[in-house]
Amino acid sequence: MSKKELTWEKVRKNLNLTPEEEEEIRLEMDIIKATIEARKKNNLTQRQLSEKSGVSQPVIARIEKNINSPQASTLIKLLYPMGYTLRVVPLEQAR
Repeated sequence: MSKKELTWEKVRKNLNLTPEEEEEIRLEMDIIKATIEARKKNNLTQRQLSEKSGVSQPVIARIEKNINSPQASTLIKLLYPMGYTLRVVPLEQAR
């Protein structure tokens, strides 16, 4: 199969993910997207956020490119200086 024939749907079917695993991936992507949006809303570059948070700029770049999965402690370090935090809410309220 060539790269042009390879679609996300085909890859997804071959991964055979459970609904819980799919939800975990979606949630992580949503959190990363919200973190990027918060950074941009605060008019911060990755370098500036790095200086404020203590998280290195290359780590921030890898998180934003979905190369690395961030730990909760790293997310908190990134979000706190921008005036944000993580919160656990019931699923019914999260959607």
